Amino acid sequence: MERATFTPGVAFPDDDSCPVRDVLSPITSKWPMLILFALLDGPQRFSVLQRRIENISRKMLTSSLRMLERDGFIRRQAYPEVPPRVEYELTTLGRKLASPLVRLVEWTSDNHDEVKAARRRFDASAP
Repeated sequence: MERATFTPGVAFPDDDSCPVRDVLSPITSKWPMLILFALLDGPQRFSVLQRRIENISRKMLTSSLRMLERDGFIRRQAYPEVPPRVEYELTTLGRKLASPLVRLVEWTSDNHDEVKAARRRFDASAP
């Protein structure tokens, strides 16, 4: 498959032919990205993820984990124990994704004050 490159002025079609919309949009939403970051520390149980990611509901955590598993970024491992134990971990694909996401987080940290200042200037000039 040919590697996609960014070309200024090109459209972003609303179908799976657009890698940005098909792959990036779901993982860069609020919860999946936080789950991926939490799993950088290694395998985690559902309850641990829920505690680490404040304000995420069980339903949202479950659906986000399923989406990440479906897309191949995480692996769900169920252990035949009583009580049952399930762990989630990054796959090789998930670890490859983590590197650019970490750089994005570093960028946000480095530029957070500048973004907040821009918001204040904008809000102050609004009618």
